[in-house]
Amino acid sequence: MTDYPVPPLPRIHQGKVRDIYRVDDDRLLIVASDRLSAFDVILPDPIPGKGEMLTRISRFWFTQFDDLIRNHLIEGDLGEILGDSGLAARLEPRSMLVRALKPLPIEAIVRGYLAGSGWKDYQADGAISGVKLPKGLKQAARLPEPIFTPSTKEQTGDHDQNIDFNRMQELIGPELAIRVRDVSLAIYLRAGAYARERGIIIADTKFEFGVDDEGHLYLIDEVLTPDSSRFWPEDQWQLGISPPSFDKQFVRDYLETLDWDKKPPGPTIPPEIIEQTMARYRQAARYLLEDA
Repeated sequence: MTDYPVPPLPRIHQGKVRDIYRVDDDRLLIVASDRLSAFDVILPDPIPGKGEMLTRISRFWFTQFDDLIRNHLIEGDLGEILGDSGLAARLEPRSMLVRALKPLPIEAIVRGYLAGSGWKDYQADGAISGVKLPKGLKQAARLPEPIFTPSTKEQTGDHDQNIDFNRMQELIGPELAIRVRDVSLAIYLRAGAYARERGIIIADTKFEFGVDDEGHLYLIDEVLTPDSSRFWPEDQWQLGISPPSFDKQFVRDYLETLDWDKKPPGPTIPPEIIEQTMARYRQAARYLLEDA
């Protein structure tokens, strides 16, 4: 079941939000659906227009870090690939033509503020993914410096597991782990400065990476979207509380009020929550992309 016109290509993977189609041995087509996932569960109600919004934001960010790392985007005529210019026109706003790479089995998470699961972990033992933090920090506190807290990347329906850096080195190798950590922090710092100038705090975010046959590292999937990041309006940030957000935290907060065990199937989302969520996504895009 999709909420977009299906391309005449073999689908090789269906993720929580993105579907991947094989173009040929070297190229893939990633299509961002309007599906919404929370707590690693796909919810039954789509957010109309979300896939196009996520793709637009990701495309922008991919162009901002060329001096730091390669990315998976490539040029190509989608109409020629699909053999249907009308279908291509409908799919293009939510699609990315990309290199076929081997994804790393980890998510690279960078945190600049104390929020979400990081806040819960800190309350429990004063650390996040093995990174010890100063005592006495409050919710939404800005950390002394951004920290790298990786997780595993599990299959759809399974919960990703936080891991420490040593475990990440075991999974992908020491040198590659260091490279991923360092470039993730560099991207976060640059993006955070850019966003703050436009009134947005990027509290935390996650990146995904892949490698080619020669071992070159690439930034892949999505980058710094409301699905992969926690965006706060700077003028509403307040120490000690969870600020309002431009991202799907709004949906998570609603779900936390329900009697739901965070396992499939996900609960139905009321129309007003869907509308308010999309409004937040649009607002984030306006802040980030205006005059970009």
